[in-house]
Amino acid sequence: MDVSSKEFISLANIGLENENLQTTMNQFGANMISRRQQIVQQLPEFDQLRDEARDIKNHTLAHLDLYLEKFEQQVVANGGQVHWASSEAEAKRIIGDICHAKAAKNIIKSKSMVTEELDLAVFLEDQGLETLETDLGEYIIQLRGERPSHIVAPAVHLNKDQVADTFFKHHSQPGDNKKLSTRADLVAEARQILRSHFLAADIGITGANFLVAETGSIILVTNEGNAELTTALPETHIVVTGIEKVIPTLEDAATFIRLLTRSAVGAEISAYTSFITGAKRSADLDGAKNFHVVLVDNGRVDMLGSEFQPMLRCIRCSACLHHCPVYLSVGGHAYGSVYNGPMGAVLTPHLAGVEHAGHLPNASTFCGRCESVCPVRIPLPDLMRFWRNQQTTLKLDKPSVRWALQAWAFIVTRPRLYKIVSALLVRCLAGFTKAGFITRLPSIAGNWTESRDFRKPEQQTFISRWKKGRADV
Repeated sequence: MDVSSKEFISLANIGLENENLQTTMNQFGANMISRRQQIVQQLPEFDQLRDEARDIKNHTLAHLDLYLEKFEQQVVANGGQVHWASSEAEAKRIIGDICHAKAAKNIIKSKSMVTEELDLAVFLEDQGLETLETDLGEYIIQLRGERPSHIVAPAVHLNKDQVADTFFKHHSQPGDNKKLSTRADLVAEARQILRSHFLAADIGITGANFLVAETGSIILVTNEGNAELTTALPETHIVVTGIEKVIPTLEDAATFIRLLTRSAVGAEISAYTSFITGAKRSADLDGAKNFHVVLVDNGRVDMLGSEFQPMLRCIRCSACLHHCPVYLSVGGHAYGSVYNGPMGAVLTPHLAGVEHAGHLPNASTFCGRCESVCPVRIPLPDLMRFWRNQQTTLKLDKPSVRWALQAWAFIVTRPRLYKIVSALLVRCLAGFTKAGFITRLPSIAGNWTESRDFRKPEQQTFISRWKKGRADV
């Protein structure tokens, strides 16, 4: 997976200075947090479902080989084929071979984070295969030559006017000087453009939200209906998905579906929840005659039995992004990876190497909101903290940072020294205060205030306030 996460600091600064992005992300974050809170309050058993989902995933991961083999057996029994890809290169080769074996020319895609991880669309285009994204957000960023900035809403960083400019640039005919101005018109134009591609496609490629071992079914959860056209119209359907998506039974799927949409978009259920089981049968009115599932490892097996196994529980709902103050401040492109926000700060260093993505686990306030809203209870702050420790162990961070941490550890493990130093710091920080905020600090501490302000601290330490409070009782 190609990443530019080393550029996080400069990319974050660009995001902070982008007024359109700041306005869009502020509105988006507030809206998604409110919607989730309201819909969760309407489901008293929501936390119980989270526990169930966590336990189902833990059980499945402990017996992953057995459930994947069961899934493969059921897919084959239903007239499909399963392909195993250990790496990104192998997954691309398999998909390319299927396309060429079918003499395909036109390919349509539904949104899939695994295909983004593989950079699959670019690979297929390089193979001479016209490949079009059919999810509206993905279609927009494909026209703009951008990566997704969000794992569910890939074009969330753009406003209506920017989309209108993009469509005018790519859709307008000579002599056409009228730019669309309403969302309804923009959506209608995209549908008109995409319709001919749906009808002409030789192959449809999708991801999968879940794989059901019991039946060999794939489950797609969408809101636009493009995935249903992608799977029903072309003669060949290729599912590209991670091996961790398998769950044991259809009954288990009900648990996850109830959690997924509530966590992702603050709704009881999505517009479309499709169960696809194998190739088209003689009695079926539609569906693909050829059904292929490409199961992608690409580093996932290495997470089994490690500190990062809980990350394999992730159902890509994006709730952690919506509640992360860092993500909402800098936007998804700052992460330099298709996986962004807290989940990306854990997953990207594993997939691309911590030496290439070490900034990401440091881009966190450790406020814990991501863990508190995760529908499968992934301890994201603990996993980010592990990456930070790895950086220090491997000496990937700056020497000044390691020295500062060693000095801080020396101080906080000596209570008397800590009391003296903390009291001095409180007094010293008062000298850098302006209008109730500290906006600039000297030396290493200046890295903190280069892009953030924090409030003036109280003029007494917590310990002194604690003692005073006990004395007043």
